[in-house]
Amino acid sequence: MDLLSIKIKIADREYPMKVKPEEEARVRSAGKFINDRLKSYREKFGIDDKEDLLAMVAFDCMVAKLKSEEESTAIDSTAESQIDAINKMLNSALS
Repeated sequence: MDLLSIKIKIADREYPMKVKPEEEARVRSAGKFINDRLKSYREKFGIDDKEDLLAMVAFDCMVAKLKSEEESTAIDSTAESQIDAINKMLNSALS
């Protein structure tokens, strides 16, 4: 499979990388998301240090990821409970 050579600019630095064609849009979107967050934090908190800004973005992204995983686990658990209840009803109806 061929990889695309692209450059993503984050916090005024370019990062060359190779990505699968089907991943290019996602990678570019992630770069844009990071830069938008950096700009937002810079404006909101008046912080210019790029390391501090990147740390804040990384922290914020990790909190969001953990929250999403917790919500996904809760949804999976609910779905599993509902499937078990349906299976019990089906088994009861078929008996």
